[in-house]
Amino acid sequence: QVQVVESGGGSVQPGGSLRLSCAATGDRVNTYFMGWFRQAPGKEREGLTSTDTRGNTRYRDSVKGRFTISRDNANNTLYLQMNSLNSDDTGVYYCAAGRAGGLSSWGYAFWGQGTEVTVSS
Repeated sequence: QVQVVESGGGSVQPGGSLRLSCAATGDRVNTYFMGWFRQAPGKEREGLTSTDTRGNTRYRDSVKGRFTISRDNANNTLYLQMNSLNSDDTGVYYCAAGRAGGLSSWGYAFWGQGTEVTVSS
């Protein structure tokens, strides 16, 4: 079992930056794939980026070059650095851990409660 808790959400103006954190606890956390997902208002949840245990990453095209995922295995923490934010980035951001990884929800068994990000002028 793994528990993940997101933090770092908030309101930011277009063009601004935010860094989200995800604290993971549980058995052998560092052996899990980790990912970030987003659910925009009125839309389905979508996968944004993921990382495997070696630090290999994948990104959704819409965030490539603007978002960076990283993991600190020593502290069992996952990060999402978000730059050049725009209104389309508004939503609830979820951290997830799983054995399959990737950008689909089925690859993850453990989910946080989410942290809200609002991009607005």
